[in-house]
Parts: sequence; C-alpha cells; structure tokens
Amino acid sequence: MVTPVIRSAALLAALGAGWIAAWQLGLREVDQSPAYGLFITALLGFGLYASTSGIVIAEFRKQLRVVVLAVTLGVLAKVALIFGVMFFVFRDPNHLILAVAVAQIDPLSVAAMRAKSKMSDSAKALLSAWASFDDPITVLLTVYITTFALQGGTVGGAGSFAVNLVLNLALAGVAFMLWTLVRGRVRRAESGGRLVRYSVRAAMVVVVLAIGFVAVQYALLLALALLGLFFRPNLGRWVDGLAEAGMFAAIAAVGLVLAAEFSWALAAVGVVLGVAAFGAQAVVAVVLTVPKRWRGDRMRLALGQQNGLTAIILALLLEPTFPGSIAVVAPAVVVVNLLNATTNGAYDRLRPPKPAREPVRKAKPQLHVRQPATAPPVAAFPQVKPMP
Repeated sequence: MVTPVIRSAALLAALGAGWIAAWQLGLREVDQSPAYGLFITALLGFGLYASTSGIVIAEFRKQLRVVVLAVTLGVLAKVALIFGVMFFVFRDPNHLILAVAVAQIDPLSVAAMRAKSKMSDSAKALLSAWASFDDPITVLLTVYITTFALQGGTVGGAGSFAVNLVLNLALAGVAFMLWTLVRGRVRRAESGGRLVRYSVRAAMVVVVLAIGFVAVQYALLLALALLGLFFRPNLGRWVDGLAEAGMFAAIAAVGLVLAAEFSWALAAVGVVLGVAAFGAQAVVAVVLTVPKRWRGDRMRLALGQQNGLTAIILALLLEPTFPGSIAVVAPAVVVVNLLNATTNGAYDRLRPPKPAREPVRKAKPQLHVRQPATAPPVAAFPQVKPMP
C-alpha cells in the first residue's frame, strides 16, 4: 500500500522529471501549444470520469444529505476561506481563481489511501463521495464562472454559460438513453461466457471513448462527470490505475511548464495557498460533522484534504489566462499532500482508533436448586404414603 509520504516523494520525482526534460530539450512556452491544451483537457475529462465512476452508489445514498452540503455550500465555504487568507496576506483579487482551483479533494488520492485509513466505514464513504463530487463542482466554478467573471459579468457571458450547460446535459442525456437501451443486454452478457463479456466491455469502452472525444473537443466536461455515474464498463482496477498514471503524467506536464515559470516568490505564494487549503478543509469538515455519530471520525475528516490531478490540470488550463498559476498551484499541491501525510501520521500515533464496542447482552437469570452436598439423590428415597 502506497503511503502518503511515498506518494509525496513520487509527486516530487515526477515534477522533477518534467522539469529536467524541459531544460534538456530547451522547451519554452509549452502551454501555448494547441496539442498540449488538448492533452490537458483530455486528462481533466478522464479524471472527472474516473472520479465519479468509482463512487459506490449505495454508500453515497446513505450520506446524500452531508455530501450535498459538502459539494455545494462546503465548496463555496472553502473557496471563501482560502481566498480570505490569500487576500489578507497578498491583497490580490486574482487569487480567487487559485482558491477555486485547490478547493477540491483529490478522489484518486482518497481512493488509494482508503484501505489503509483508520476511519470508520461511514466516514470512508463520506470522504470518497465528497472527493468524487466536489471535483466536477470545482471544475464548473473554475472553467465556467471564471469565464463569466473575465467577461465582466455581461449578459453574453451568462448566455454562453447557459448554452454550455444545456449542451452538457444534452450529451449526458443522449448517453443515458443509450444506456437504458443496452443495460439489460449488458447484464445478461456479464453472466455469459468470457468471450461475450469481453466483447461487450470492449464495445462499452468504445462508446465511452467516443462520447469523451466529443466532450473534450467541445469542452463539455460536466457530461463526462455525469457519464461516470451510470455508464461503467466492468474494467476492474484499470480505471483507477490509468487515472493514477494520468495524475503523474499531469505532474510531469507541470514540470515542463514550471521549468520556465518557476520563481521563489511565486513558490512562497503557493506555500500559503496550500496551508490555507488544508486549513479550510479542517474548518468545513468540523462544521459538517457536528452530529454525534461523526465524533470518532471528525478529526480524520478534518485532516482529509488532498490535492492532485484536478488542481494540477486546472492550473495548466489557467496558465495562458493567468500567467504564474502553475508556479503557485504546483507548490501548493506538494504542501497539501505533505501536510496530509504528517498530520494524519501524527494523529494516528497520538490517538489510535478505539475498537468498536459490542453491545453487552444481559443474560437471563436462571434459577438453580441447590441441594446439600451430603444429601443423597432424591430418587434414592421412595415416597412413603401416610398411614390412614
């Protein structure tokens, strides 16, 4: 099992590999390339699909109310807290978009650490669903609302946002109708022979890739997030494995850009951004887990902030419009993951989880007739009838 410390070291290694490659090959302004932008958008779309396709629907329904609060009011509260810290320190309103980019929890990191986590099953389900659904919400805030803000809040910007949202829902709706037509056959095929199962799974993968191609070409990323809720080829751990590889590919892509953009001043801003993101998660998690049933998991949920694929790719997408985003977000991601590893490790040592107590069942009292030790068995004395 990969620990947070090992994951953080691998993150730094991938970042360094991209950095060294850029210097050795003399690459400059990589983020301005159309091919680079398409690659990053495809990675982001796949990351969103992977995050929602990994949700266990039954577990999600149990925590639906808390998850809805977390991915709506919780995300907005985290953005406000992060931006509040950044504006207090640097007085730069442009840091609002950076606050949005790091407000989500990385679902791939949560999935990888879930088996080793010492949280209860309910808390694991909550954090997994929280991480999976705040990704699309954060992407929407970053891509759509930021575009609207850059256009000065004009009606045209709102209209563009509405049209894009309708197109997202339309593409997802077409995919859902297709799924309702074939899901019966898919279920029957899964109970058939190996050749039939693999053929059906391959056909579903082709459909997902086709829908993904359309979504990436027209930036309909919300449709991919919705697609992962129902159109799920049974690929075992391949989706998580590919998403994990995509995360490290994105980090290496950050290194390619960071080689020309890095500065110690922006890195310092990233450190503050990472600390603010980690602290915002702690505040919001404590507020959302007020009920007593979360008492044993509240601190571990508060220390659950992790950043990865989405934050990195959002920074890459923001770089052309907000120069320096990579140089700020990349150090922030490293800081958040290091804080997650150290604080959770320290808390597990200081406060080991208590085993669940089994309910004590009271035994029913039983009546025992105690006879003298010297008394012979009752059967040894024949009953004597009284004299008339």
